[in-house]
Amino acid sequence: MTDTLISAEENRRMFDQIAGRYDLLNTLMSLGMHRYWRKKAVATMLAGKGTKYLDIGCGTGDVAITVLRQAPGAHVTGIDLSQDMLKFAAAKTEKAGLSGQATYQAGDATKLPFAAGSFDGVISAFCLRNIVNRATALKEMRRVLRPNGSLAILELTPPRSPIMKVIHQIHTRGVVRLLGRLLSQGNAYRYLANSIEHFPEPARIDEELKNAGFVNTKWTPLTGGVVTLFEGLTP
Repeated sequence: MTDTLISAEENRRMFDQIAGRYDLLNTLMSLGMHRYWRKKAVATMLAGKGTKYLDIGCGTGDVAITVLRQAPGAHVTGIDLSQDMLKFAAAKTEKAGLSGQATYQAGDATKLPFAAGSFDGVISAFCLRNIVNRATALKEMRRVLRPNGSLAILELTPPRSPIMKVIHQIHTRGVVRLLGRLLSQGNAYRYLANSIEHFPEPARIDEELKNAGFVNTKWTPLTGGVVTLFEGLTP
């Protein structure tokens, strides 16, 4: 199942290139809303209870840090293809005084280097859109979760409302690309805009979660549908 526009290796190189400006651009392009989306996704995953969590596509560590702040005493393992992103994640987590509760390592979502049932919860923010073989990745997420483990996936999606669609297209095709060109790698942010438009409908992702073995799946549009929160449980 390949909806992503570029390969895993191209993604790794791209995120290595933009790591230094990633947080700044996230804040500017989302108008600061990424903090609300992240907290919502983390709270959804933590509703399943537990202490061991996996963050897939952890980037610069914001999701992992949010998990640790909302669940004191937990431990988060973060994986990412980009070594530069992982360096920023480790530095930010240390600055937050949480480095003893987080482990960061290079890893591929389609070949998770963990035993079955290793985690109480799995979370992934703005990563699924970049995975070439989504079906395999979702099955891997299911495999490493314990029974009744919780999954939360946050992803950028095209809104469905006609008015929001117009606003969203102006933002992604105009503002996002301009900021990317001015402050970072322009190609990366052209890819971002294109990949959002290329991403499947939420109902299809929900069906893929069911096919991977998740139960009680649901999807929730956030901020007019520019982001969708997907969730599910293991039987």
